[in-house]
Amino acid sequence: MRPITPAILLSMLLLGACATPHQLDNDVSTYSQWPTQRKPASYAFERLPSQEARPEQQQQLEDAARHALEAAGFTSSAEPKDADVSVQVGARMSAAERAIYEDPFYWRGGFSTRWRRGLHSSWGLVYTVPSYAREVALLIRDRKSGQVLYEARASNTGSSNAGPALLSAMFDAAMKDFPHTGVNPRRVTVELSQ
Repeated sequence: MRPITPAILLSMLLLGACATPHQLDNDVSTYSQWPTQRKPASYAFERLPSQEARPEQQQQLEDAARHALEAAGFTSSAEPKDADVSVQVGARMSAAERAIYEDPFYWRGGFSTRWRRGLHSSWGLVYTVPSYAREVALLIRDRKSGQVLYEARASNTGSSNAGPALLSAMFDAAMKDFPHTGVNPRRVTVELSQ
């Protein structure tokens, strides 16, 4: 048997790290009026006029929500007018830059916060890191009556903007307990592969 060399060990660790999914924590709130005997059936996306104005962006958002809906038991309707329910999806993201010294764990060298802030601003050495607040929302209505049957939101913050994989994971978190609700908001963790 060959001994494991440092190069082989490093390769194994790197390959393992690439295949390991990451977890994404979300604050989820859900509200349900879903009838207990009703089963998920066909759905069609419904767009607001403002969403119709940006069809490519809205299509990407709908594609990100599709997996969560299908995991909950819904199927996409070939003809929107024949769908059992209509689904509206939305997302928002706001970016802010946070000064790194505002982190309570930054530079624990014994200097006071006032001195550090004065030092950084007087020297022009304010180091910032990006911070993004991200939120997705999903609304399910009975297509015939227009009654809202289910509403779900998922939000989180992080150091990157919301790409398709991140949005998809957030919709998965929002629909994880469908059709049930729980404590609002509650922490829901989902896997996110890079």
